[in-house]
Amino acid sequence: MLIAREGIPLILSFIVIHAIFLAGGLISNGSESWLSARFILFALAAASALLALFSIYFFRDPERSTPQGEKLVVSPADGRVLGLDLVEEETFIGAPAHRVSIFMNIFNVHVNRSPIKGTVRYKEYRKGKFFNASLDKSSEQNEALSVGIESLNREYRVLVRQIAGLIARRIVCHVGESDTLACGERFGMIRFGSRLEVYLPPGSTWRVAAGDRVKAGTSILAELP
Repeated sequence: MLIAREGIPLILSFIVIHAIFLAGGLISNGSESWLSARFILFALAAASALLALFSIYFFRDPERSTPQGEKLVVSPADGRVLGLDLVEEETFIGAPAHRVSIFMNIFNVHVNRSPIKGTVRYKEYRKGKFFNASLDKSSEQNEALSVGIESLNREYRVLVRQIAGLIARRIVCHVGESDTLACGERFGMIRFGSRLEVYLPPGSTWRVAAGDRVKAGTSILAELP
């Protein structure tokens, strides 16, 4: 099991804190009272160990096998499909677009993957609020980062939008304009619960429905026209 690089500093910090508290408890000569310094140090050591274990779990980054197909669009995130709709997307697609919204809770894998093979032609950060990512208003008002990907034959354009949530306060994106991504390739993550949206060109055919559970890089969201 791989660990996302964004989580390594946090995990190491909790491990160091755990070691310090544990060492302090072991060398402490406090009384046997539950309020003694030794007891408090051991309790803090246990708490930091649990935080380290949870961080390892949260930042897990499993290998995935991506379906092959020039017109297949795979999920960029693990989570639950909130809904499918038709919206105007003027920033990159420049036309009415099919949109799928995916909610990632705190227990999902949070590494994001490219939905198609192509070249990054657009990247834009938007400042915003931090409403619960499962609410519709988070799509328009929350902090977000959009990545527009053009297929290698320049026939299709797909937009992926990372949206921060109530607890998620850090959007990470490793790619820039002109970078090439393989379908299912990692491109970033959002920490601690968030929302991903994918905008597809008109005529795309959905392969999922509201309420479905999807996995990044493996679940097929749609087929391009």
